[in-house]
Amino acid sequence: MTHNSGRVLAANPNEDSTTLVTVHQTPKKAALASLLGSTLEYYDFVIYGTAAALFFNKLFFPEGNAVVAMIASLASFGVAYVARPIGGLVMGHIGDSIGRKKALMITLVVMGIASVSIGLLPTYGQVGIWATVLLFVCRIAQGFSAGAESAGASTMTMEHSPEGRRGLFTSSVMIGCAVGNVLAGLVFMPFLALPEEQLMAWGWRIPFLLSAVVLAVAYYIRTELEEPEAVAAEAEQEEEESSELQLAEYAPAVEVLKFHVGKVARVFFTTWFSFAQTGMNVYAMSYATQVVGIARPTVVMTLIVGNAISIVFIPIWAWLSDKYGRKPILLFAAVFTCLTFWAFFSAANAENIPMMMIWCGLNQGVFYAAWNGVWTIFFPEMFPAKVRYTGMAMGNQLGLILVGFTPAIATAIEARYHWVGVAVYVTFGLVVAGIAIATAKETAFTKLEDLGK
Repeated sequence: MTHNSGRVLAANPNEDSTTLVTVHQTPKKAALASLLGSTLEYYDFVIYGTAAALFFNKLFFPEGNAVVAMIASLASFGVAYVARPIGGLVMGHIGDSIGRKKALMITLVVMGIASVSIGLLPTYGQVGIWATVLLFVCRIAQGFSAGAESAGASTMTMEHSPEGRRGLFTSSVMIGCAVGNVLAGLVFMPFLALPEEQLMAWGWRIPFLLSAVVLAVAYYIRTELEEPEAVAAEAEQEEEESSELQLAEYAPAVEVLKFHVGKVARVFFTTWFSFAQTGMNVYAMSYATQVVGIARPTVVMTLIVGNAISIVFIPIWAWLSDKYGRKPILLFAAVFTCLTFWAFFSAANAENIPMMMIWCGLNQGVFYAAWNGVWTIFFPEMFPAKVRYTGMAMGNQLGLILVGFTPAIATAIEARYHWVGVAVYVTFGLVVAGIAIATAKETAFTKLEDLGK
């Protein structure tokens, strides 16, 4: 659709006839709401990843074996990814059967409360193992929320977007991700300059507490957003098909597993592209600071620059995918993300900071930005409207479980095979994702009402 409002035929599963509904499209408002929601989600995720890589091993885990404490700290980052499929399934059900907006409002509040709570937690030195338990509870809540955010925001923005520009508008989800990454890094920078004693005593808490500000802004914007009415036109249904539609109305996960399991599997494997992101944004910090010995502020600033560059390139790649297709952009991104990942770690291992910054800028700022610009439209375009939220969330969040544990897995691999073993592991993820992308159907030029058929 190319106008801000229109009318489409929508099948009502509780009636025999097809119903005419009015569609109100507000693409700019939807894009802004998605951007701010993703900013909060990824700000909170990145400050946790930064803290887990740099000092949570000393704050929430027992002393003794430094390697074990670091793996445990990075594993706490990965725990959220176990909760993400649950969040995607629960909120996907709400989003597909009750409304996208309601689901997204809930995810926003859960993430904000969990993040502020982390900033208030006692440490291991104060309450012992309970500090670890409480940290994991908050992290699981973050994961539950994040599991629903990307699918919900992508689906809602896509359904508000005009034809021919779905990729461009939906890229706002990952522009928000990049803004959250940059914001998290900038907020952390002054606290990293504190004396170690003050940083460990109270400095690390402030970035978590400040997430309340982002929550308030994002919540206000989302309350102003209308619910999209993007349901494909349906012809008269046979009695059996009508029963299946009624089932999907109340249990969209059942329909996804019954009719779209192949698409879920494709999303699952394509998501392994993100090995490169957690490998760079979390594991790289741990490796560069604690193995190579590069100063914390230098490593954090390197990642800030890379993510700042991506803010420019994400919408460019999304726009190109609208013109030339999703698959060519994603396959190009896979090849060059892989090559620059190897180059970055080679430079970091040699303590060549200028080249490390250049390769990070190319990796995260340019080539991985192509993935971020396209996957948020590539995945929802695989599914029909009535199960779009659930289908995308199910495949994506299950795939992200291994992605979330990549920093911990990489640390274990590095202990035996050095950074080269980690690069091989990330390459494997990119190859699997590339195969899934190459064998997928091109959806960039399919009309909204025909998607998923």
